[in-house]
Amino acid sequence: MRLQTKQGYDYAERYPLIVEAIARLKVSSIVIDGEAMCFTGAMHDFDKLWNRTHDHEAKLRAFDLLELDGVDYRSKPLTERKKMLFKLLRRAWRGIEYVEHLEGDGSVIFEHACKLGLEGIVCKRVDLPYAPVRRRAGSR
Repeated sequence: MRLQTKQGYDYAERYPLIVEAIARLKVSSIVIDGEAMCFTGAMHDFDKLWNRTHDHEAKLRAFDLLELDGVDYRSKPLTERKKMLFKLLRRAWRGIEYVEHLEGDGSVIFEHACKLGLEGIVCKRVDLPYAPVRRRAGSR
């Protein structure tokens, strides 16, 4: 099994908890857009992730489903992709977690995320297909 980053690196050996969780899903293939994260309590802990001191604890926070069992879902709207991802992960093992979609003003949500000490947010339009472009806050 491969656990591939956007840059093409295979992190399967680095994140065994994520690999085990994905292996427990009853799928032949899957591509998920998400973030590997480590936690201290309920809060993410980027020091653990960046220092690689707790790679064995990293979980995948899954927010989008791009491919499942050979079917490409990138052309579908986000609402449809998230619905399928939720169904797939509702009984998932502890190494992978579904991320809820929040509707509202992105700048307000981002401000609240900053107040909580979060690094950032992922913003996607619910009515659009998947776009593999990463942008910084405030860019268009």
